Amino acid sequence: MSRKPESDGQGFSALRRRFLAGVATAGGAAATAHATGAWGGQTLQDAMGGLLQDHYQRMTKDEIHAALERIERNAKRRFGVEVHCEDTPPLPNTVFGYALNISKCKGYRDCVQACVQENNLGRDSQMQYIRVLQMPNGTMDLEAAEHYYDPKEVPVPGHWYLPMQCMQCDNPPCVKACPTKATWKEPDGIVVVDYDWCIGCRYCMTACPYWARHFNWTEPQIPAAELNPNTNFLGNRPRPRGVVEKCHFCTQRTRKGRQPACQEACPTGARIFGNLLDPTSEIRWVLEHKNVFRLKEELGTEPKFWYFSDERVSPA
Repeated sequence: MSRKPESDGQGFSALRRRFLAGVATAGGAAATAHATGAWGGQTLQDAMGGLLQDHYQRMTKDEIHAALERIERNAKRRFGVEVHCEDTPPLPNTVFGYALNISKCKGYRDCVQACVQENNLGRDSQMQYIRVLQMPNGTMDLEAAEHYYDPKEVPVPGHWYLPMQCMQCDNPPCVKACPTKATWKEPDGIVVVDYDWCIGCRYCMTACPYWARHFNWTEPQIPAAELNPNTNFLGNRPRPRGVVEKCHFCTQRTRKGRQPACQEACPTGARIFGNLLDPTSEIRWVLEHKNVFRLKEELGTEPKFWYFSDERVSPA
C-alpha cells in the first residue's frame, strides 16, 4: 500500500514541517532526551503529541512503530491504563459497505452507545458518531426530524427511525475540502483521519452533507475503567482537543474480520455490514434483491451506506 498522499495540502504541510523543525531546533538537547525539568519526564515528541511527525501516508514502518509507542505511552500517562495501538492495513480485495433495514430499526439507540464505548468517544461532550432520527410516517424531512427523543419511549406509534453516520462516500466532499490532506479514502473504502495532521479548521464539517464529522472543543474525557484499550492509529485511539473525528467503520475490528460495534449491538438485526466485492456476502444479496436507496444521492457523493425496507416501500 502506498503511503504517499495525493498532494501536499497547498504547501501547508511543508510550512508546518519547517515551523516545527524550528521548534525542535530551539529545544536543543531537550528535543531528543528525557528532559525531566522542561518536559515533565517526557521526550519533546511525547509532550507535543504527534506534531513533530510526518503525514501518515509518508511515514516509514519505523516511524509508524515509533508513533504507536508514543500513543501507548501517552495513553498510559493520561488514563493509567495499558493501551495497545495498532496500524492495521486494509484487507485485500475488500471494499466495505453498510445496509440498514429501516423496517426493523425501532430507535433503541443501542448502536449509539456501543459506538461510544468501542471508539473511545468523549463522555463529557456526549459526542456520538451515530445519529438516530425519529420522523412521522410518510415524511423524510431530515432537517425537521427529532434528534433528541427519549430512547426509553420507543417505538413511538406513527413514527419511523433513520440512523445516520459517516456514509464512507466514494466521492467524499470532506476529503476535497481538507487543506492539509489530513483525511482521505483508503483502498477498502473507509474515509480516515490522521488526527496528528488535522488543524481543526472544520472545513470538512461544512463540506459533509450528512452531519457525520464532529469537532473536539475540549479534551475528551473518558473514565479509565471504560477506556477501550484495543485501538487503531486511524481509528479509535484517544484523540486530542481541537481535531475533527468521525465514524471509521471500526477499523480496529473490521480489518480483522469482525463486525462493527454498532452492527453487533443492534437488537433487531437491522444492520448489515460486509464486503461489497464479495458476491456471496449478505450485503451484496441485499443490494441485488431489495429496493434500496441512499441519502442525498443527487449530490454525487456516492455513499456506501444504503437503506431498505422489508415492506418494499419508501418512507418519502
